[in-house]
Amino acid sequence: MRIAVLAHIRNPISEPFKGGMEAHCRSLCDGLRRKGHDVVLFASSGSEDPHLFPICDFPYDDVLPWDEFRGTPELYDYQAKAFANAWREIEAGDFDVVHNNSLFVEVIEWADRTGFPCVTSQHVPPFRLMSEQVCAARSPTSLFTVTSQSQRPLWPADCLDKIRVVANGVDCAFWKPASEVGNHFVWAGRITPNKGLAEAVAAAGEANAQLRIFGPIEDKTYYNTMIAPNLTDAIAYCGHRDRDLLAREFARAKGMLLTPMWDEPFGLVAAEALACGTPVIAFDRGAMREVVASCGTVVPRGDVGAMARAMASIETISRQECRRHAERHLSIDAMIEGYEDCYASVFSGKRVDRSAEAKASASRSSVSSTAELLA
Repeated sequence: MRIAVLAHIRNPISEPFKGGMEAHCRSLCDGLRRKGHDVVLFASSGSEDPHLFPICDFPYDDVLPWDEFRGTPELYDYQAKAFANAWREIEAGDFDVVHNNSLFVEVIEWADRTGFPCVTSQHVPPFRLMSEQVCAARSPTSLFTVTSQSQRPLWPADCLDKIRVVANGVDCAFWKPASEVGNHFVWAGRITPNKGLAEAVAAAGEANAQLRIFGPIEDKTYYNTMIAPNLTDAIAYCGHRDRDLLAREFARAKGMLLTPMWDEPFGLVAAEALACGTPVIAFDRGAMREVVASCGTVVPRGDVGAMARAMASIETISRQECRRHAERHLSIDAMIEGYEDCYASVFSGKRVDRSAEAKASASRSSVSSTAELLA
């Protein structure tokens, strides 16, 4: 198939990845190509891909930081222009299907109105405009995925028939066990309150354990007030690093701490750690029980004491079983197979959709209306 992968444009699809959405997009393109698909990545400039179509000059966080411009007309207009550029190119590019990883709701409307086969993956819990657009979609060529069973109940009941679960997957040939394991724990993610790093630091201190912290500092005030004062020789911030270093650190770690303070839709770093054979200790939020399963310990959200106690008994968990669990349930191969099933569904829906003439008319009205709005 010829597949257009449409990325979220807050950050570039390049290492070191800012978060799970960017890492997932990279894995998706790589995995599809390994299966023989012709893939073009539509993303911001600064993204790295052999078949990149840049749809905007800068990722929007570089020019309109989300924390400052969230919900503003300026940020909407920037995204609307970028995705309208992408959609015109997609319609002219002889693609079989669009895999939409953006959070820009109008893409769903354009696909639904034109009958263009489109799979939209939801990587965050539903917000109002997204829920309304998903529920409004009627074309058999539109399908939606979430990353865990925990996300399905968050969506309105009348749209669940068009939502499938496709778990995120990791490359188990890249994320692999090390020959030797150290005495440290790791924490990785965006440093922001909803990721709960302060609780991980407190648990490591209570357990008298070594902790290495990796990730971009997204909230500087949070880092400066809640994290930096508690760093020690044993608890260290190691920077925002690329996947090669993270793979080595995860594989050598005694365990990973995952401390979401929100309903984490998946938790990609947990899958990466498990593929390395590294057990995970996580707060019980969102998909943590699904991802970790029996390959770690899930403790009540915010319970620092329970996390510290679990750290003391981490060596009772089989690292071999962690690896097997990732290979069976969290691999990129399983993820790609799930998405291929979705592509087949929306592509077959194309045959029963509206006539070519109606689709052409809808196409002109959908994207042109956005262009007129932005003129």
